[in-house]
Amino acid sequence: MELFNITCLGKPLRLEGSLAGWQALYWDNQLVSQLAASADNDGEKVHTFQLTANDQIITVDVSSRLSWQPFSIDYKVAIDGEVVESGSRSEKDIERQQPEVKPQAKQKFSLIGLASLGLKLFKSAKVIKVVLAGASVAAYSWLFSWQFALALIACLVVHEYGHIRAMKYFGMKTKGIYLIPFMGGLALSDEKINTRWQDVVISIMGPTFGLFMSLAALVAYWVTGNVFFAGLATFNALLNLFNLLPILPLDGGHILKSISFSMNSVAGLVACIAGAAVGVYVSYAFGLALLGFLLLIGSAEIIFEWKYRHHSHLLPLSRYGQIFSTVWYFSTVAALVGVIIYFATKGDEMLALPLLILQS
Repeated sequence: MELFNITCLGKPLRLEGSLAGWQALYWDNQLVSQLAASADNDGEKVHTFQLTANDQIITVDVSSRLSWQPFSIDYKVAIDGEVVESGSRSEKDIERQQPEVKPQAKQKFSLIGLASLGLKLFKSAKVIKVVLAGASVAAYSWLFSWQFALALIACLVVHEYGHIRAMKYFGMKTKGIYLIPFMGGLALSDEKINTRWQDVVISIMGPTFGLFMSLAALVAYWVTGNVFFAGLATFNALLNLFNLLPILPLDGGHILKSISFSMNSVAGLVACIAGAAVGVYVSYAFGLALLGFLLLIGSAEIIFEWKYRHHSHLLPLSRYGQIFSTVWYFSTVAALVGVIIYFATKGDEMLALPLLILQS
């Protein structure tokens, strides 16, 4: 992960590091100093390298004091013992930065390159959005009815719009929403995330907007008594609940992986296992067998990959971020399940279907 990028002697000076304690210093995009991974990943680190200018040897010292949770870094750059640059950065600075991208060598013509070019054209063509949306409406209308197709498209658009709003909140450029027949929707951005907090917020805002839509449909049902709003609320809740399952590449997989991989101790892993066990028990206690089974599989996947968390370029969540994200996730899950259970008690077989799916 890029820790800072400044100018030194007219050339870019960039420090990269990982939670495992590894650090690498680049001057003019050339590696000039490197520190191996260590158990002591916080505290002060010092890099020293020498340059030759006008037949003179210049010694550059770069010192930094780093804290990962919460993230902060204070740095100083000294040339021949004289401090010429100093500063500090926080998590907000990491969120807004554009990491250095290594130039890629030109590739000769190949089918893979042609396919990549075709994909770029596919994603950049605005008319494709309209074509895919029309194809989705036609496909769902053929399988069900045009009324159901429009309702499903509305659910997908609201869900994906939640992702888009989160991306824009972090200053990311978005390419819009693509509706893919039989596969749902996709919110695209050309920019990459830098922190696990961004991963959590972007992932969970889709289901959160979906929850708002279900609650709005619930209120409309209370006001009008129209069963259409009841069906919209419960099936939309099921759709968003499915997206919160802790299985990649679903939203829930990204959320729980970011929370788990931000825990930098065995105690954190134990807490993750305990939380997963409680979730499985509660699911089975309420007769939600499918939800409990998928929660178990997803949690096991995260636990198996936990030891590789230090290799990620993403800045981990702070302790507050871990707690807040966990509460946000389980509160959203509980609210969506509550909507499904509420309508399942209305005596309508169709409205009870989502609950029967979770109990299967």
